[in-house]
Amino acid sequence: MKITVLAGGLSPERDVSLSSASKIARALIEKGHEVCIIDLYFGIKNIDDLVFTSVLSDIKEFSVSEKAPEFNREKLGGADIGPNVIEACKKGDIVFLALHGDVGENGKIQALLSLNGIRYTGSDQDGCLLSMDKNLSKLLAAAHGVRTAKWCVNVKDPSVNFPCVVKPIGGGSSIGVSVVNDFSELNTALNLAKKYDNDVLIEEKLDGREFSVGILSGRALPVIEIKPLSGFYDYKNKYQAGFTQEICPANIPVYVANQMQELALKLHGILHLKFYSRIDFIMNGKNEIYFLEANSLPGMTPTSLLPQEAAASGISYGELCDMIAQNALLKEKSTAPPPKDNVSLV
Repeated sequence: MKITVLAGGLSPERDVSLSSASKIARALIEKGHEVCIIDLYFGIKNIDDLVFTSVLSDIKEFSVSEKAPEFNREKLGGADIGPNVIEACKKGDIVFLALHGDVGENGKIQALLSLNGIRYTGSDQDGCLLSMDKNLSKLLAAAHGVRTAKWCVNVKDPSVNFPCVVKPIGGGSSIGVSVVNDFSELNTALNLAKKYDNDVLIEEKLDGREFSVGILSGRALPVIEIKPLSGFYDYKNKYQAGFTQEICPANIPVYVANQMQELALKLHGILHLKFYSRIDFIMNGKNEIYFLEANSLPGMTPTSLLPQEAAASGISYGELCDMIAQNALLKEKSTAPPPKDNVSLV
């Protein structure tokens, strides 16, 4: 197949996306595909310059720095979607979405690709929207009887006790997240979170062990436990090797692992997610499992959780990428009337 790997963009998770894209592209080449990597924001100035390669050395490796990049949208200017991105996507058989956060995970790029009749990996726009919005996903989880920590939006409710976790409603990779112990710390945390989103989730902090469960092709992968060596599972601990201990399969009773996997599959369905996703949980001392959040485009970096879970079930990184790509090829193209010109939503 000819595969356009879409990455980058103006998201604060840009570096994570580029790291995922580099590793994905190399794995796809090793599986016999031709690839090109397109940056969502910068695009490609001349579509005639687009080249699909099957040469590994054409794909440079990209590592994630300790701090997330910051972009001044007003200073940079331009649209969120760069020149000729849709044309580049049309040149391939499918688009492999290596995007994280922002337009890449909130359903906008999925809707845009669908409207242009382009096949792409992962969930559709509805699943991405529901999982990216932490308030919506928690509302849906709670409505279906799934435990989740008490929360409120933008203004702290008395029912949400300290300590609490303050986070952007539509963010990922723990960017803009703070643990708040009292009112004296709250405003600083709110201001930080609002740098990344207009709306902020204030969630009661639960004490316990953190886990994640990947979903792949209708089944739950082995449970992985996440144990940062210090602090919480923040951006640095997620993407810098050696800062977090990841144990897969997790050292928990079989019945607990089964329950967590069943909950992950349930939430995958509730949130309209497709083919693959990752669901995060925390478990207290009573072995009660609480839903934290869902990921429609799980990270694929060297330290990411989904590839580790796949490996524990006997699926190599290359096989995982190939499975995701092959599934996209099976998608039907949009039945909407073809647009006269390329449709732009952002």
